[in-house]
Amino acid sequence: MAGEFDFIESLRQRAQHHPGVIRGIGDDAALLEFEPGDHCVVSTDTLVAGVHFPLDTAPSDIGYKTAAVNLSDLAAMGARARFCTLALTLPSMDTGYAAALIDGLLELLDSHAVALVGGDTTRGPLSLTLTAIGSLPAGTALTRDGARAGDGVYVSGSLGDAAAGLMLRGAEHASAEGEHRLARKRLLQRLARPSPRLALGMALRGIAHSCIDVSDGLGADLGHICRASGLAAVLESASLPASRALTTWITNPQQQLALQLAGDDYELCFTVPPEREPALAQIASATHTPITRIGILAPGEGVHYLDVAGELMPAPAGGYEHFR
Repeated sequence: MAGEFDFIESLRQRAQHHPGVIRGIGDDAALLEFEPGDHCVVSTDTLVAGVHFPLDTAPSDIGYKTAAVNLSDLAAMGARARFCTLALTLPSMDTGYAAALIDGLLELLDSHAVALVGGDTTRGPLSLTLTAIGSLPAGTALTRDGARAGDGVYVSGSLGDAAAGLMLRGAEHASAEGEHRLARKRLLQRLARPSPRLALGMALRGIAHSCIDVSDGLGADLGHICRASGLAAVLESASLPASRALTTWITNPQQQLALQLAGDDYELCFTVPPEREPALAQIASATHTPITRIGILAPGEGVHYLDVAGELMPAPAGGYEHFR
């Protein structure tokens, strides 16, 4: 069985070399270069076995999702993803398992031209901590406190697929056929391999007032924008976008809404002033990303929901907190 240093050397050989990387894996620290006038954007996320992914998840999917959730944070700031470091904790140095983790990680990183430039390996319960580093022109970052009353609230893609995938993952559906079989495959894929909306995030610079990615749940994450900006959000529950895969499996409206608010979709939720809303159609087309208007920001606080009749409804349960 190969040891830690053999694994690190194999990783160094596999990691791509990119412009801006002066020294990558192999020294005590990486040396990176940014363009003049750019701000550096840094985000760190940890994924822990049994908390962020089921224990029997395929290792390549674990690696892929680790990259996806971190790049999604850069997307929410409007940043271009550039570099990352990985702290990998393994129960033992199983090189086949570790290589599969890296396969999934590099698959997504390479598709976005992101360089893996360093990190750490240690022994312990399985977890992966990725620090993602991006850049953007000074003064263009999308932040949570930039929202204004009257902004429309938008979300990319569709909501609820990941939560539905987790629900279906633990159940036997071997008899599913036709459209149900294809829908189940799609939902499981959305759980295992979310798509960070990097192109959309960059396109929203100068258009959106605020932005956040939907990781802990739409209400919870949009609530961060509301608190930071001192506003309330009023959402039309019937406008929340649902994929055909979700509606194929879930026909009960209340159950569908609960899944749409559960999180783990890694879509972008953002706010746009009325005068800039016409630009969104072109952005959606250019980035190949569906964009849906789901509500409006107004004076007040909190996130509120309207039912199909336009009446205020009790806030549905939803969202994730690690220590609740």
